[in-house]
Amino acid sequence: MKYAIVESGGKQYRAVEGSTIEVDRLQGEVGDQVVLENVLLVADEGKFKVGTPVIKGVKVNATVAGHVKGPKLVVFRYRPKKRIRVKTGHRQQYTRLKIETINLE
Repeated sequence: MKYAIVESGGKQYRAVEGSTIEVDRLQGEVGDQVVLENVLLVADEGKFKVGTPVIKGVKVNATVAGHVKGPKLVVFRYRPKKRIRVKTGHRQQYTRLKIETINLE
């Protein structure tokens, strides 16, 4: 099984050919091609290639499968004995990417 560890938005993801990953929101419409160039590690049939910090010449091709929202988070702040209560919420936006190929050049 061939997979790669890629970096997007300051976070690392495990990209396996044919699977999907959710990264922080990227610009682009559904069906657009995305190239992830920050590849940190590639594993292919038990052989590993580790970058310092990235591997040059290796790219991961992906397609935008959709834009989704994450779970709702409730943020509640209060100060006891002071009658201060603040309730807010947040939903992070993600882009779902379908990993097409991992190009080892």
